[in-house]
Formats: sequence, C-alpha cells, structure tokens
Amino acid sequence: MNVYDGQRIAAMLTARGMTQTDNIPDADIIILNTCAVRAKATDKVFSALGRIRTEKKPDALMGIVGCVARESGADAFRRVPELNFVLGPQSYHKLPEILENPDTRLLNIDLGGLEKFDSMPQMEKSPRVAYIPIQEGCNHCCTYCIVPYTRGREISRPFDDVIHDTTHAANTGAIEICFLGQNVNGYKYTSPAGKIYRLSDLIHAAAHMDTIKRIRFTSSYPTEMTDDLIDMFRTEPKLLPFLNMPIQSGSSNVLTKMNRPYTLDLYIDIVDKIKHARPDVQISSDFIVGFPGESDDDFNQTLEIARRIKYINSFSFKYSPRPHTAAALMPNQIPEKIKSERLYKLDALLNEIQREFNESCVDKVMPCLLEGPDKTGRHLVYRTPYMQQCIVDSANNSAPEMADIKITAANKASLRGEILGASEF
Repeated sequence: MNVYDGQRIAAMLTARGMTQTDNIPDADIIILNTCAVRAKATDKVFSALGRIRTEKKPDALMGIVGCVARESGADAFRRVPELNFVLGPQSYHKLPEILENPDTRLLNIDLGGLEKFDSMPQMEKSPRVAYIPIQEGCNHCCTYCIVPYTRGREISRPFDDVIHDTTHAANTGAIEICFLGQNVNGYKYTSPAGKIYRLSDLIHAAAHMDTIKRIRFTSSYPTEMTDDLIDMFRTEPKLLPFLNMPIQSGSSNVLTKMNRPYTLDLYIDIVDKIKHARPDVQISSDFIVGFPGESDDDFNQTLEIARRIKYINSFSFKYSPRPHTAAALMPNQIPEKIKSERLYKLDALLNEIQREFNESCVDKVMPCLLEGPDKTGRHLVYRTPYMQQCIVDSANNSAPEMADIKITAANKASLRGEILGASEF
C-alpha cells in the first residue's frame, strides 16, 4: 500500500512540473511516506526527520504523510518544528495546497472516504507490477493493530473504478496486477443496480486483459477466504499459486486475546481447500511473538503450526504496543528479552523451511517476471510465481520481461537460474 501511495504522490508532483531526486540537498520538497504498524517504524520517521532538517535547503518544504502522520497529528509539529505539512493516509492528495501556500502549515489527518482515488492523476507509464488498491481500512479490530485508527473502517472502492485503474495499468505497461487492501479479500461492493462484486470478480475481469500475465492480492484475512475466491485458484491460471494469509499465532488462547475469531482447525481447513483447488499453491504468513500473556506453550504451538503449514516466506515480529489499541493496556506484557529469544527461534525455523522450499525448486523451469538489474549491474533479478528472487547473468541485453528460467541453485534468500527463453504465459 505504501509503494502505491508513493507512486501516486510522485505522479501527482511530476504532473505539476517537478522531477524526482534522491539527493536531499537538491530537493524543494521532501516527503516521508510512513507506516505506524510498529513502534520502531514510527521512531525511524522522527529519527530521519532529525537528519533531514540538517541536510535540506533552508527554504525546502518538509513533511510526513501516511499512518505516522495520522498517529502523531499536531504533535508532530511540536516534535519537529521545521515540518510544513502532516497529512494522513487519506489526505495526501492535498499536497498541492502546501505548494500553493508554502508559508502555511498544513495539517489534515481526517479519515475521509475514497476522495484521494478520484483526485490523483493516473501515471503515464505503469510499472511492470501495478498495485491497485481495492479497499481501505479494516473492520476486524485486532487488539494489537493500529490500522482501524490510522486507516479507518473498511470501505470498498466501486468495481468500475478498480477496473478502470486496472485497464489503464494494463494499457501502459503492467504485466502483473497486485490487488491491495488492509483486508483485501473482504472486498465487497454493491452497485446502484444491486449487484454485489467480490475480489473474485476483480480477478476474473483482470484475467481477461491480454497484457496481464500474473495476478495476486494481499493481505488476506483467513475467514474472508470465501469459496468463490478459493475456486479462482482452480479456474484462473493467471492467479499466482502464492497466498499471504497471516495466522499471527498458533495458539488458540493468543488468537482469542488478539480478537482473531478463527480456530486453528478452521485455518487449516481453509489451507487444505486452497491446496485442493490448486495443489502447487504455497502459503506465507505474518507472526507476532511475545503477545501479552503468551506462555511458552503458546509459543511452542506457533512453532508447530509453522512446521505443519510449511510457510515458504513469512514476516515475523516481536509484539509492539501501539497507541489506541486494546493490547497495549493488557496485563502480563512479555519482557523484551523473552520476545527476542522467541523471535530468534521462530525465525530460525521459518528460514529453514524457506531454504528447503527454495532447494526443492532446483532443476525446475518457472515463468518469471523481470524486476530489473541488481545493485551491481552485473545481474538481472526476476520474480518467480512464488515471489522468490531469482538472479540471472545480465549478459543478455534483450532479456525478456517474462522468461522461462531454469533454477540452477538456491539458498535461504534467493535462487539462481538461467534464461531458456521468453515465456509463453
């Protein structure tokens, strides 16, 4: 979601005659696009602002947009007096106001509706991977999560608007579509005529666009994996065989405290249904360790579910108390030392599972999407259907955007391969 927001902000400013620079002293406006999901992310924002204010030109405008802006509000101006604007995640389309009135401070952290999507210009050229938001906010109100406060309650974009954006992306260079939402598979839009549209309808429509070769979506909530969506994995070959479906914990006790209203049996049943629909599907997850009251046995159950599902790629974090959340006020907060120990054990297991899956891919041929050159310029980076990074030599200057690649080596982090030719898919 932040990648999409950043792209649209850049497109909006480019349309106003500005050019993008990575050099802070050259910039006339400096924007930090921020995330508040963990305390460390918020701390990094204000640390970065402290560095930037000493490097920027005296008259350069500086501000923050996104979830930290919503979380901090007017207090951000107190912490960093040099700030010119603080705009929440549904308000960044108001940036032109600060350009027109640079001597004023602009604060807007209102939880609006879908106005920003109507206000932002389309990008002239789409990246190969086009991120298409289909809904904002979340109604699940997990006790650890700040998203309902920073992004608001769940609201789905009109079906025709999403398809318009998807068509534009397909016509301007996109090869892969990634539908986005804090609760993406909860998408539900009722047209004025009373027709109900779900995520499966968006996937079906995007799959009929000839230039689109790959479709995926993130991030999913387990109980929103409806049968029509699961069936897409069986019927639609353009839908990648890879799904991020966070479980957060393997303990029913912890899931209850998190307000995650599903049982382990239900979660496992959903995974089984998806793999029955498409046997080569692989699952990734998010995990939180050290949630308030988590016992050693609770944590061991998390290790067990990771072994059972065999998540091929996951994000795991120590629990981080966030303002405006119920969990921050819960008793039995876990000491930092114990959280660190548990995270180390979980990461070691997840890394081993990821390595085993990567090694199982050696000698297979996969249709992969070109991401671009690596930092050295000596190699090209592709993405497999499972979102693994695959590195190939860049001797071929006419490397296809979609290539059939034979996997020749693997480690925990990435694959190596050789291009056999352009992929037909």
